[in-house]
This record gives sequence, structure tokens and C-alpha cells, in this order.
Amino acid sequence: MNKPDRRSIKSEKAIQKAFIEMLLSEGFDAITIKALTEQADISRKTFYLHYLDKFDLLNKMVDERMVELAELCERKKDKGFVEGTVLWFCYFEEHKAFFKALFATESTIAFRYRLQAFIMAQLNDKLSDAADHNEVLCKFMATAVLGVLESYVLDEFKADIKEIAEQVGVLLEQMIMQAKAADSKQLDFDGQYL
Repeated sequence: MNKPDRRSIKSEKAIQKAFIEMLLSEGFDAITIKALTEQADISRKTFYLHYLDKFDLLNKMVDERMVELAELCERKKDKGFVEGTVLWFCYFEEHKAFFKALFATESTIAFRYRLQAFIMAQLNDKLSDAADHNEVLCKFMATAVLGVLESYVLDEFKADIKEIAEQVGVLLEQMIMQAKAADSKQLDFDGQYL
């Protein structure tokens, strides 16, 4: 497999940086390839060597982040729930400009759905013992986490990232423990717990 040359990597970084800046200032719909290439100080030909169009650029950038999030989730499996949540939120802190650009742009709704589905898959693993509650509880928790992440990257909180992440981690852990405890109780024929 050929390793990309430094010039190619530099071009990609310039394109992605300009794209994020334009997402924040103009919104996805207003971005044109002409304006993007001018902002990145590259030729249109260079852009098209890397991407088909702005949708392809967005999808590839989101794909990269999803791969990184999956790798992070693998690394944090041996951590406690709260500590793992802190690591998760720190990732969003590290890539705040990217996520802020996506959350601030209405046209990137597909990103929100993909991130929510990713969060749901991670939570589903944690809820595996609470089968009766998985669908609704998982969706509820994923929506809550997504909302908190969005509020954080859009600078709507005064608290720091660690404090926010710890609070989210504690809340998620409590909800999962309650779901597992409720599932472990058996109901009698009148719907009462034994």
C-alpha cells in the first residue's frame, strides 16, 4: 500500500481546515468548491484529487471521527463508567472545532443521526443484561448524551469538560444499573414484583 506523500497530506489538511472554518462562518449549504479551494489556497484540481464534492468531504471527515471514536471506545472498556465517559468527552474537547461546525450547521443532520446511532451501539453493549429496556432506554440515553455533547461544543455550559463528563457518566451508570435491577426482578401474574 502506498503511503500518501507529504504534499497530499498537507493539501487534505488545508481543505479540511478551510471546510471547518467555512462551516462555522457560512454553513454547509453556502459552501462552494470554488470558495473552499480559494480559502484552502489550493486548485480545484487538487480538491478533486481528494474528494468528489463537499458531501464526500463531509462524509470522509465524519468517517474518520467515527473510526477514532470506535478506537477510543475499545481503549476505554477497562475503565470505570465515569472515567470512560470523561475520556469520551475529552475527545470532543480535542476536536471541538469540528464538532461545533457540525452541530452549528442545520444541513448536517445526517451527522447527528450517525453519532446518535454510534452512541446507541455503545450503550447497547452496556445494557445487554436489560433486554426489555434496551430500545427505549438506549434511545433516551443516547439522545441525552448527544444533547449534552452538542451543548458543550456550542459553549452553552459554564462547567469544564471533566465536570460535565463525570456528571453524564454518573447519570448513565445509574440508569443502566436501575434497568438491570428492574430486569432482574420477576413479575407475578398481577404485574407486581415478587
